[in-house]
Amino acid sequence: MSSSSAGKTTTIPSWNVGDVTVHRIDETLLPPATGPWLLPDATPDVVDRQDWLRPDFADSDGTLHIDSHSFALTVDGLRILVDTGIGNGKTRANPAWHDLRTDYLERLTAAGFAPRTVDLVILTHLHTDHVGWNTREANGEWVPTFPNARYLTSRVERDFWAGYDMDEPREQMFRDSVIPIEQAGLLDAIDVPAEGVEIVPGLHLVPTPGHTPGHIAVQLTRQSATALITGDCIHHPVQFAHPAIGSCVDIDPEQSEATRRRLLASLAGSGTLVLGTHFPPPTAGHVITHGDAYRLSHIPAA
Repeated sequence: MSSSSAGKTTTIPSWNVGDVTVHRIDETLLPPATGPWLLPDATPDVVDRQDWLRPDFADSDGTLHIDSHSFALTVDGLRILVDTGIGNGKTRANPAWHDLRTDYLERLTAAGFAPRTVDLVILTHLHTDHVGWNTREANGEWVPTFPNARYLTSRVERDFWAGYDMDEPREQMFRDSVIPIEQAGLLDAIDVPAEGVEIVPGLHLVPTPGHTPGHIAVQLTRQSATALITGDCIHHPVQFAHPAIGSCVDIDPEQSEATRRRLLASLAGSGTLVLGTHFPPPTAGHVITHGDAYRLSHIPAA
């Protein structure tokens, strides 16, 4: 999908899932240092042994490609955004996230999802790089970017952070990106049982705990086609080949690995389109068995 404005063309990658089109709303490609920090066990030697990762998901020297983006889709007239990235102009301890100036909102609008038209924002979890565009700065204050939307996360997730002894950078993130939408009455924390919960016809929230206690993935089923948006239960395709590789910020590493193994086993050979929230282009594909683990058979965007 592409949109033109004042002579400038913006391409919005998308995939069809039955009668629903899922759009990738790009924010920023994260710097090369992200991989060694985020997935320290994904060493160049480990990455090099998976030649299918090159050139899209890793460089020839083993450097991982990691992206920040959201997904936007319309289901039965409901306009939905899954995760909201890092955000612009925010004070962050991570230099790659600090005081960004991206064209994210322009891309979202070009995809047909102007902020005031978004009905539902699904937050897979409450980490800094998934809630940033919850708010934008207006007259020196952080206000909801999507004022007509219901923001949704799991009750377990919100309750966990409410009782967590947060450091100052995380406190800052909650002050500028979570508390304002709560104060506006827009954030709903809902129960997500083990079997998942359907929030609109064909759209389920699926519990995928470990990275955070209340982490959820988003499953879409339309006209016999199925897609799964990962959030951070899988950060990068290298974890398909090595499910034991976890993130340095997993709250419960053992649970995170167990969730990843269970999810990959259920997806292998199923034909489900997997859409990775941090997977760089081509971003999406099918899980297939590869040796004693898995790999991603990628599917380019339209």
